[in-house]
Amino acid sequence: MKKIVISLGGSVLVPSLESNNISRYVSVLERIAGKCRIFIVVGGGGEARRYIRVARDLGAGEATADELGILVTRLNARLLVAGLGDAAYPRVAENYTEAKEFAETGRIVVMGGITPAQTTDAVSAVLAESVGADLLINATSVNGIYSADPKKDTGAVRHERLTPQELLDIITGSRMDAGANTVLDIVAGKVIERSGIPLLVLDGRDPENLYRAIVEGAYVGTIVCEESSNPLLS
Repeated sequence: MKKIVISLGGSVLVPSLESNNISRYVSVLERIAGKCRIFIVVGGGGEARRYIRVARDLGAGEATADELGILVTRLNARLLVAGLGDAAYPRVAENYTEAKEFAETGRIVVMGGITPAQTTDAVSAVLAESVGADLLINATSVNGIYSADPKKDTGAVRHERLTPQELLDIITGSRMDAGANTVLDIVAGKVIERSGIPLLVLDGRDPENLYRAIVEGAYVGTIVCEESSNPLLS
């Protein structure tokens, strides 16, 4: 059974507490779990950035802001665990060792942030390497990696396929302060490069996109890998 790590953006899972998409994701993730082993790393999204903004206004440093962001990712993860019920391991993994131990039960493993100055995308990349995942998926608020920010530049072009080095060229120079909202951070890019694990970036605002990609091999997004073959169809 294939192992798949999903980096689930907080902006798509919990845009706000009042407009969360947890129930929609639960039904899809339960169906996927019947086909493969899945690990989910949940981001902080807008709620985390709200806490970080207030912390900065109060004079807190970036380390404190990072710690607050991590706590919010774990709260979001806990909400997802609650929604998944018996389909998920009942605790949020707080390190990679726990994630591997929890996976031995055969249930969905959910985690949030771990280390200050490291995004949940980086956590998902390290987790994918740690568990020997067949695929890493980044479910975000855009349908792939673009030549520029498509929300700001109408001329931005979506990349269908990139090598790990081309991905690194795109993300080099991205901000690393708490709450940064970029395609991927440099740590994630480096881990993807060294591990050789394929990455798929897709639009996570519709949870069914995950099911179609993982189970049916059909997607609109960006694949990052060295090989010319499609890792979703192998």
